[in-house]
Amino acid sequence: MDNGTKSERVTIRTVAQDAGVSVSAVSKVLRNAYGVSDELRKRVNVSISRLGYRPSMAARSMRGRTHTVGILLVEMENPFLPVIVSGIMDELSQANYKSMLAVGRADTMIETSLIDSMLDFRMDGIILVAPRLKGALLSKYAKQIPTVVVGHHEPDSTDFDTVNGDDVGAMRQIVRRVHRDGRRRIEMVSIDRSTNDSDVSYQREVGYVAEMTALGLAEYIHINRLSEQHKREAISPLVARPDQPEAYICWSDLHAIDLVSQGRANGWRIPSEIAVVGFDDSPAAALPQIDLASYNHDGTRQGAEATRLLLSRIDGRTDARHVLVEGRLSERSSLTA
Repeated sequence: MDNGTKSERVTIRTVAQDAGVSVSAVSKVLRNAYGVSDELRKRVNVSISRLGYRPSMAARSMRGRTHTVGILLVEMENPFLPVIVSGIMDELSQANYKSMLAVGRADTMIETSLIDSMLDFRMDGIILVAPRLKGALLSKYAKQIPTVVVGHHEPDSTDFDTVNGDDVGAMRQIVRRVHRDGRRRIEMVSIDRSTNDSDVSYQREVGYVAEMTALGLAEYIHINRLSEQHKREAISPLVARPDQPEAYICWSDLHAIDLVSQGRANGWRIPSEIAVVGFDDSPAAALPQIDLASYNHDGTRQGAEATRLLLSRIDGRTDARHVLVEGRLSERSSLTA
């Protein structure tokens, strides 16, 4: 008997309205996304059961590719990261792909939220640049969407690809070059998160210690781990030290540029008394007023390699690949007069 009511198809929007949550929240529950609370999961599942909702896999498959890739940067402050993005954009443009760029602000909660949004927007794949997320969580996401990670050393991962500079080898090369000028008291400037062995700063510390030891300079090994959050303030006590080494090798230009600027203002004779070497060879390092010697591990190529790997994963490749990009030291007046 027709009672005058019309049967309507239950959609994800219907479930969201019934549960009193957003469509995005329902989507996260359906794909078992990270960070979904038990309360939210229960509320959505009750509505799904009550309404008899069944996700339409056919509708999903009909949508096909979006030809859009998500790019997540750890931060905007590091001048090396735009170089990587440039390499990504060039490759995506040639493949007729668009991109959505997001910044995680070095916060794991923000990163997970942004990746969830990329999944909700049905990106075809994601490129994560120096994420703070750990390997297990990266693997979980990689099982949901093709994923390539730049600036994260995890060569045993079978779920996602990685692209890195040869951080250990590069740091060993820098130490050898600095020592060639007769310098022995060579210290490293690193950051306070370097206990994570997947992090580039940790890998560079490994290279520093290994080469100092190989050169018979183990007694001079000293790593200054500074705050990552307050870079300029962290450099000041280092510059004011009365017992300066003959050289500082910095894990990144982020600290090296401030070290050169504050050191010169404090009367340092660079490089005759103290040499300073950075890492990344960011555009700011080559400015005449800075003229920082820095290791160039080709961020443009890293971005391009990451994009090519991602596109091949989108096309169906499933084996994991881990690429190391070689580089070279750009010598400038902070190292050689």
